[in-house]
Amino acid sequence: MSQDAPDHSNHERNSVDVNHLAGLARLAIGNDASTQIATDLHAIIEMINTMQAVDTQGVEPLSHPLDSTARLRCDEVTESPNPTHFQSGAPSTVDQYYLVPRVVE
Repeated sequence: MSQDAPDHSNHERNSVDVNHLAGLARLAIGNDASTQIATDLHAIIEMINTMQAVDTQGVEPLSHPLDSTARLRCDEVTESPNPTHFQSGAPSTVDQYYLVPRVVE
């Protein structure tokens, strides 16, 4: 038993049910905003359709749109930790450990 996909017109296929999407996202959207969101989503879908029509045969994928390399600095130690400084605001310390009240008996 096979089920054929219903034959929808191009408009129905590209229509956006903003109220359904809002329900899925648990958002409360008013009617005025719903109309604007539907218009914006249609513009986005049209832009994607336009980009999908571009022939990209033979174009290598990019990891970044700019041909640049990251400038890296040398991995050198420039300062050492100062436990006395870091622990100066702690209520209680012993041998560079923080002391906390016992919570489990």
